[in-house]
Amino acid sequence: MTQDEFRARTKGFAVETLKLCDQMPTQVSGQVVAKQLARCGSSVAANYRAACRARSKSECAAKLGIVEEEADESMLWLEITEEVGLVNPGTTRSLHKEANELLAMTVASIKTIRRNLSQSVIRDPKSAINLSRIDHE
Repeated sequence: MTQDEFRARTKGFAVETLKLCDQMPTQVSGQVVAKQLARCGSSVAANYRAACRARSKSECAAKLGIVEEEADESMLWLEITEEVGLVNPGTTRSLHKEANELLAMTVASIKTIRRNLSQSVIRDPKSAINLSRIDHE
């Protein structure tokens, strides 16, 4: 998947999440869940865009770590939305599936970046400094 395709998917996830939040009831539980879900669902897209503009691989991995956290939190609020009965059963199924897929792809990207960072480290066995612990960018 290309960066543009992933960007479009995260943005689409944010849009669909916000649409779901607009359907939530106005009772306290609906408003609390809607606000939390709106924040983390839109944060997935915002932080992915930030990761795309990162100044280093380390910064990119850090931003993707936030994407990971926000996608996982989105899944939590989607589960709560159904369990509390704020929307019709099955309404959140496609969003939950998309959050899970975005989460899996994000984790894979983070692992790849970290692996590439660790392989690009210069190792000098004679050095008193352990260069493998230094984050090279």
